[in-house]
Amino acid sequence: MKKSLGQHFLRDENISRKIVAALRQRPFTRLLEVGPGGGALTKYLLDLENVDFLAVELDEEKVRHLQINWPVLQGKILQGSILELEKPFSDKFTVIGNFPYNISSQILFKMLDWKEELQTVIGMFQKEVALRVAAKEGSKVYGVLSVLIQAFFRVEYLFEVQESSFTPPPKVKSAVIRLTPSAIPDYRDERSFFLLVRTAFNQRRKTLRNAVRTLFDTETLKDPLFGQRAEQLTITDFARLTWKMIQPPSKEK
Repeated sequence: MKKSLGQHFLRDENISRKIVAALRQRPFTRLLEVGPGGGALTKYLLDLENVDFLAVELDEEKVRHLQINWPVLQGKILQGSILELEKPFSDKFTVIGNFPYNISSQILFKMLDWKEELQTVIGMFQKEVALRVAAKEGSKVYGVLSVLIQAFFRVEYLFEVQESSFTPPPKVKSAVIRLTPSAIPDYRDERSFFLLVRTAFNQRRKTLRNAVRTLFDTETLKDPLFGQRAEQLTITDFARLTWKMIQPPSKEK
């Protein structure tokens, strides 16, 4: 085990089967497993028929373990970090994983980078992160991650997993969520949307008027919506406000 890699290996076969069962509820032909580790999910994924399978694993020792125990994996494991990985397929694909807890938020932002190609993302997260991803406006845990993920994906909070299901047991509970592409909100452009959401939640205790005042003119800031805090706004609210943002002057060629 390597604490530096956030490794907690799933050992509960029932949980592995539940995750794979949830995966099979949506069609796919290309699959990337993130962090296969000891192969708890991998051994079930290899049984799936007519699936182009790849896995990405940072730990060289685990890569050797997987290739020894499942020779069919030769040539199918990409050694390296998911955060530095180029798109593994040229066409649409699905992602699954017992995601390392120490980089789980970064992995979700990586999924945003790949959003145009993703069919489904299903995986295990620290319960706290899973709740943040699935949170709705008005919740104390509703934030940047909630808004940006839900702007592009439907989030399903599937089930929770006890600490005893892992070796070594983590100090926190876990949860499995599923992301599937959804209709994109009507914003002016992605850059404006991301900037507004991040700026708004950067000072979440302030009213929106004070938190994002540099992004709007004085007249626009009189809108009563700016009297609320970021956590009270819906994704549609954020999208609508992008059309009223002050745009920086275009760069001269």
